Amino acid sequence: MASGTTRAVGVDIGGTGIKGGIVDLEQGTLLSDRIKVSTPKGARPDDVLAAVKEVLRTLGVEDSDDMPLGVAFPAIVKDGKTLSAANVSSDWIDFEAEKFFEDGLGRDIHFANDADVAGVAEVRYGAAKGKAGIVLLTTLGTGIGTALIHDGVLVPNTELGHLQRAGHDADFEAYAAYSAMERDELTWKKWAKRLQKYYDHLEFLFSPDLFVVGGGVSKHADEFFPLLDLKTPIVPAVHRNNAGIIGAAALAAD
Repeated sequence: MASGTTRAVGVDIGGTGIKGGIVDLEQGTLLSDRIKVSTPKGARPDDVLAAVKEVLRTLGVEDSDDMPLGVAFPAIVKDGKTLSAANVSSDWIDFEAEKFFEDGLGRDIHFANDADVAGVAEVRYGAAKGKAGIVLLTTLGTGIGTALIHDGVLVPNTELGHLQRAGHDADFEAYAAYSAMERDELTWKKWAKRLQKYYDHLEFLFSPDLFVVGGGVSKHADEFFPLLDLKTPIVPAVHRNNAGIIGAAALAAD
């Protein structure tokens, strides 16, 4: 982190909610309440910007640039541009998102993919802290987000939820995300069989040293972790719903 910087603001934009908080960068904890507003219907850029301003206003930092500001977003992010759109408007595809937010907020920000910042939070302050080798964070929710970390360094924009299943049209995200369990009314045992195929494939491709599982369902790890038979240790994420806020803030302070 930048010299002397002990606090930063993180904002995590999702398909259903936009969350923000002030983060203690030494502890990786929230110094403020977690502020959440609903993502505007359609999630178009101008409407999302207005919602982010509301979060910052509620935190009391809308007109302050004393603290670094990081923003996490559900898209491939390359050089400040969003190249995809997950559960948000297609207006974000090939969109200069970082510049759009900087112009709209009147300040510098750091803009990154939401799964990547969750991975950073877990490496610096959570389940992957101090772990050498390859750590793969997977968030199991509406989709499957991934963060690939090697010796504590993030390899950005891995979209490993979209790995194709041999002989099938649907990718692993459509087959094994938590939303697939809900959609197909699967038991934990039947869902774990799908997850087994997904994690087997990741093991074959990457030979990871640790899997970290995030997303809301990670709080039910005891229900499905014992049903998986993996070579790689697998642990739940520590920061769950705050990981995006904490990771975005931490990257902004670098």
